[in-house]
Amino acid sequence: MAKPIFISEVSSNHSQNIERSKDFIRKSAEIGCDAVKFQLFKIDQLFAPEILSKSEEHRRRKQWELPLDFLPELSQCSKENDIQFSCTPFYLKAVEELEPFVDFFKIASYELLWDDLIIECAKANKPLILSTGMADLNEIAHAVSTFKAHSSQKLTLLHTISAYPTPVEQANLKAIETLREQFGCDVGLSDHSVSPAVILRAVHRWQASAVEFHLDLDEQGEEYQNGHCWLPDKIQQTIALAQAGFLCDGTGIKEPVESELPDREWRADPSDGLRPFISIRKSFNG
Repeated sequence: MAKPIFISEVSSNHSQNIERSKDFIRKSAEIGCDAVKFQLFKIDQLFAPEILSKSEEHRRRKQWELPLDFLPELSQCSKENDIQFSCTPFYLKAVEELEPFVDFFKIASYELLWDDLIIECAKANKPLILSTGMADLNEIAHAVSTFKAHSSQKLTLLHTISAYPTPVEQANLKAIETLREQFGCDVGLSDHSVSPAVILRAVHRWQASAVEFHLDLDEQGEEYQNGHCWLPDKIQQTIALAQAGFLCDGTGIKEPVESELPDREWRADPSDGLRPFISIRKSFNG
């Protein structure tokens, strides 16, 4: 099994501040991420007018929009920090606007049923990551077939529980294996639990090929209060643990390893059951 890639999701925690946005990129690289992801939406193309006319809360999310003119600088900053740049499109023209800058596209769980968006991403001829929160297998199968009908690029599915935050006992990580067997593609996890146990279990038991998580820098991001965002120190420790686990696998050949060699002759001598071997006792000087 290859090591998973880690993707930090900035979401709406950038506060429409270009320097803060770049800080997310630099911090993501520093803590061991392979990619950083933003979101490109316009509120009036995200929610129906019937909702916006009645909900001040949803109208306020206009302040969460990522300015379009940030994209060139964010892409360049990512390159300078040797980290992939991605962004989730939430309206059709966003795919065209993002195409020159992103290394891959990501479609969110809430848009999984929207064939036109999947097709636009497929036609852009870049890899796609697709989150599967709230979906059943038939819905996922339709989304997968829609993408594959229009693209030969790599498709990665993310098992997701779209609850913010996700209770650990509802993480349902075994679904990673179900999706892999059903669709024969890479399957990872989009985490909303903020639990190291969930991520480590997903990687080392269920072989998640990618792990996406929501990141905030300082508890000041718009979404931090919802309880599903990681802070840098905690996720850095979790990434390090997840990656270090792969160092443990070894060759699988049962033989003494280098660190054991000095003690081999300090085992009990088979002639009398005493330690160390008789050959060592004769030359031992204390």
